[in-house]
Amino acid sequence: MTFVQLIECRTSRLDEMNRLMDDWVEQTRGKRTATHAVVGKDRSDASHVVEVVEFPTYEDAMRNSNLPETGRIFQELVALCDEMPTFTDLDVVRDQQLYEGTVRRFLDTLATAGELPPLNDLLDEDIHSHDPINPQNTIGLDNALSEYRMWRDAFDFTFTVEDVLAQGDRACARWTWNATHKGDFLGIAPTGRQVAMTGMTLFRFGDNGKIAETWWQHDQLGLMQQLGALDQLEQ
Repeated sequence: MTFVQLIECRTSRLDEMNRLMDDWVEQTRGKRTATHAVVGKDRSDASHVVEVVEFPTYEDAMRNSNLPETGRIFQELVALCDEMPTFTDLDVVRDQQLYEGTVRRFLDTLATAGELPPLNDLLDEDIHSHDPINPQNTIGLDNALSEYRMWRDAFDFTFTVEDVLAQGDRACARWTWNATHKGDFLGIAPTGRQVAMTGMTLFRFGDNGKIAETWWQHDQLGLMQQLGALDQLEQ
């Protein structure tokens, strides 16, 4: 059963506390059992700081607490707090990943005009992308970004998300894509045509909550027909 530890304290030295947490992460590399940590500051009381740390099990949390590095960092943490931190131990009874929002934000970001952001908040560094338009799979965040830029350079487009279904570490989106052909696409010079395409994308999420793998399915033949690439073959 997943276990979560809630740590609350009051401090006016949040920047120093963040640096201390960075030191702990570095010093416990390869030793710690914590899998996820979130630090939040109370909007109504800036001195109230809450950290949520996730572990696979309670026993893993205890092993993490017994690390010498954890003990040393804890003493320094206490020195930064205005009062003794409090700890609440929680056995997780429900853990629901809300991947639908991530899927919609990813597709919206791909279609947003302007410079493409790095997307490292949404995509895993080692993302695998499977797209029938490419002869080989695209592996790695930088290569995936290059693939997305190819589409963005060739088209101004929007996604209309029709459905998103999620189960376990997977989510699937059914979408409609509407675009204007403005740049070279697979050797086809810009036509200025309005085109549309339907498709689906299956997403696999990693343990970090980021998109780790995608499978794209879309009406490539219909798109090429709309761009006039099949005109000669049809004559």
